[in-house]
Amino acid sequence: MIALLLAAAAGAHAGHGSTPVHAGHDSITYWMVRLDADAGRADDADVYGWDAEAWVGGDAQKWRLTSQGEAHDGDVEQAEFELLYSQPYSDFFDWKVGVRYDVEPEGRTYLTAGVLGLSPYFFETDAALYLSEDGDLSARVTQEFDLLLTQRLVLTPEVELEAFARDVPALGIGAGISSVKAELTLRYEVTRKVAPFVRVEYERALGETAGIARAAGRDVETTSVRAGLRVWF
Repeated sequence: MIALLLAAAAGAHAGHGSTPVHAGHDSITYWMVRLDADAGRADDADVYGWDAEAWVGGDAQKWRLTSQGEAHDGDVEQAEFELLYSQPYSDFFDWKVGVRYDVEPEGRTYLTAGVLGLSPYFFETDAALYLSEDGDLSARVTQEFDLLLTQRLVLTPEVELEAFARDVPALGIGAGISSVKAELTLRYEVTRKVAPFVRVEYERALGETAGIARAAGRDVETTSVRAGLRVWF
């Protein structure tokens, strides 16, 4: 979402934004690609993560492709892809619909619908419902906020909650709020399109999901410290 705002704002200034690929009578189509890649330590494991997004479109509509995932000691533990279509329904929010496919921890397809945009006090919000091929309903809400310490140094706190309508034994998840993840990222924008960062991330299983994890001998919380790079064009 940060990259989306940067791209949208930059698109209003020639030579400083996403690339126009078509000009119509009353609109211009732009495209944008953004990648965050990081590496670090989580408890006793080496961790590698990515968070990527690409979109093409204009003010009226966009097609979006996103991916995020994480590997521990070289083994991919979580990886997902989303293909979304979005349109604005207010000055500050878009609705979105599409499909999500999880490669890990288990191959699974979801239909998704939700909203993304700017909440009061400049909180970036991304909220979505997911309906899996097995009929499992879940929700994910993410909020983040950019605090400009200087013109180039940006501190971004982020919180993500995930919840499930019923138990999903195949994934080791219980009904209710299943997890919370909190991140604090400090990035330095060498340019608007290149920014190294450091990040501290804390994730904890909650409720029935935490009970399932304990029974299986798994940790219910993890903390990691990472360094990475954000690029977008």
